[in-house]
Amino acid sequence: MKLLEGKVGLITGLANERSIAWGIAQACHAQGATLVFTCQNERLERHARPLVDSLGATLIRCDATQDEEVDAVAAYCEEKFGRIDFLVHAIAFAERDDLKGRFIATREEGFLTAMNVSVFTLIRLTRAFEGLLKVASDGGTILTLSYLGADRVIPNYNVMGVAKAALEAAVRYLAADVGGDGIRVNALSAGPIKTLSAAGLPGLRTMLSEAESVAPLRRNVTIEDVGSASLYLLSSLSKGTTGETIFVDGGYHAVGTSVRSKG
Repeated sequence: MKLLEGKVGLITGLANERSIAWGIAQACHAQGATLVFTCQNERLERHARPLVDSLGATLIRCDATQDEEVDAVAAYCEEKFGRIDFLVHAIAFAERDDLKGRFIATREEGFLTAMNVSVFTLIRLTRAFEGLLKVASDGGTILTLSYLGADRVIPNYNVMGVAKAALEAAVRYLAADVGGDGIRVNALSAGPIKTLSAAGLPGLRTMLSEAESVAPLRRNVTIEDVGSASLYLLSSLSKGTTGETIFVDGGYHAVGTSVRSKG
């Protein structure tokens, strides 16, 4: 039997075939899950629609910063399935001007935007889908996406690093809130990947080169790597794991220096 056979999952934030959300979706589909996707707007839908159609899945346009749009997706899932077994939060955004220069120069408006889109959407989605997740047969599970910039200063990551730190804290607090209902909440912290959102980061090429050179596995990770790791957290294999952030970065986070030993 496949890991997610008979499971229903909601994957938010699908942008295109380079999205981490797509890597997760492919892994879940291959393991038997029935999937519902959301994307933010008409522009992103043009890229997401062919991917979703290739899986025979459902795509709903949803701006996760809007309560009424999130509630509409929850209502659809309740009517169609009566439950959701897992939810993937793959939503993050910061204005380009707030990702470069000095962090101290971050604009208040940009800070609030990054926190709202990248963090509060997880809280909003958890609140809207809590009732559908707690009736999942093996306990529902929520997965979000983080990055090493939550723990360490990464050049040109700035306000997004602070948002990811808040996101990881939110994972722990949400895990405590909904754990009594059997719902697990975890995060995957992926290494740098050239996704649509990452393409806006100044110095992305340098980040990729550095990770490949320094990581113990001596390579960059892929959306397929993240997809494979997600199967653990989205399946009953992780039924004892919650409030956790798991790294999928080739071991880069474990290395304290970029200088290789010549020994």
